[in-house]
Amino acid sequence: MKKALIGIGVVVLLIVMIFMYYKSLYDTAVRLDEAVQTAWGNVGADYQRRADLIPGLIETVKGAAANEKEILTAVTNARAGIVGAKTPEEMDIAGKKINAAINLAFEAYPQIRSTQNFSEFQAQLEGTENRINVSRKNYNEAVKAYNSHVRSLIPSMLIGGKFPPKEMFKEAEGAEIAPSVKF
Repeated sequence: MKKALIGIGVVVLLIVMIFMYYKSLYDTAVRLDEAVQTAWGNVGADYQRRADLIPGLIETVKGAAANEKEILTAVTNARAGIVGAKTPEEMDIAGKKINAAINLAFEAYPQIRSTQNFSEFQAQLEGTENRINVSRKNYNEAVKAYNSHVRSLIPSMLIGGKFPPKEMFKEAEGAEIAPSVKF
């Protein structure tokens, strides 16, 4: 009877151990699946950041460039008035216009900033694209860990079709060709 009880105890212990092992494999697959979902969510968040940020930056740069264009046009026209002046009175009027245009430029916009705005825009764009690239790499790493787990021999036998393999991030067709930059 004692041997029978020990045998039943060993069988129960073995069943519990097998169940715990299966649960561990299953929980790991769930955790890795959640990591994949989180990583893909981060890619989406970075895409959204780009969609929210870039149009505003473009409008800021356009506004600064348009303001500077107005100021530079006023200064250039005033300067042209001096060059085209034929009489001392015309020269005096043109001189006053150029002084007024320059004063307006420095009062309204004390420092010409479009170059700086374009540089900041470029830096923000580069930073955003770098964030997206890092998120894509993190996603692919999460998919790799997940797929390695669910495709391993023991987990695949025990939890098989419950966790299908995930797809890695794939570039768009033609993405390997560098875009040409035209000015």
